[in-house]
Amino acid sequence: MTDATTLLVISGMGVPPYSARGLSQTLTPIPASQQMRRTVNGELLDISSPLFRKYASSISCTDQQAPALEGIWPGQVLTVDCVAELAYPTMTGSPERTVVASREEGAWTFYRPRLVMMVTGFQTQTDEYQAVVAWQLDLEEV
Repeated sequence: MTDATTLLVISGMGVPPYSARGLSQTLTPIPASQQMRRTVNGELLDISSPLFRKYASSISCTDQQAPALEGIWPGQVLTVDCVAELAYPTMTGSPERTVVASREEGAWTFYRPRLVMMVTGFQTQTDEYQAVVAWQLDLEEV
């Protein structure tokens, strides 16, 4: 079951109702994509392979219910319909990932990507008195 109050979809895990309202998601380049060296003249060069242009993501939230983490362990592969958006110039660009949803604003197209990602870690915390559950799921694109 998917929580109708969030755009987040995680195939292979699910998102229970009242577990992801007001969540936040980060998309950052994986460390292997950042290979830079300086020449003897001090010029900075990018020597990274385009094959390593992948994302790491952290999804976090504080809500009323626990996330569906039962049976989810580091190393498991999930498909994530992201909440975080990427953008490109409408006239000259195109999406680099599968598009879940898109919108145009001026000269830009914003889209939510679908990423196949591996779980690298997670945590959950319950505050009994406040009746809230905080959680975080860390992932890297495969």
